[in-house]
Amino acid sequence: MEIRPIKNETDYEAALAEIDGLMNAEPDTPEGDRLDVLATLVEAYETRHFAIDAPDPIDAILFRMEQLELTRKDLEPLIGSRGRVSEVLSGQRNLTLAMIRKLSEKLGIPAEVLIREPRSRTAA
Repeated sequence: MEIRPIKNETDYEAALAEIDGLMNAEPDTPEGDRLDVLATLVEAYETRHFAIDAPDPIDAILFRMEQLELTRKDLEPLIGSRGRVSEVLSGQRNLTLAMIRKLSEKLGIPAEVLIREPRSRTAA
């Protein structure tokens, strides 16, 4: 296969198959170089065609809490009182800039995720 841009699903599948065969290629060899170029092409194609939106900020906080085994009480130093934590996590109150900074720094959630408009949350 000649290296060329990936323009469709057929090209994409062919590139993935070739990458699979080159996975054990040594760096700085013709095969290793071919693997690097194909991987770059596949990454570009996937970015264009399989883009993933950033998560909802509240979902990101809840997910990170689960990962770190945190409770709502653990968020109080970052968000405020117990009531404020509840309001934020239920979508009744927006995050402030100070909250975003603390959550980003302490929980490692990118600020770009936290500044997004949260999805509307309704009581079930």
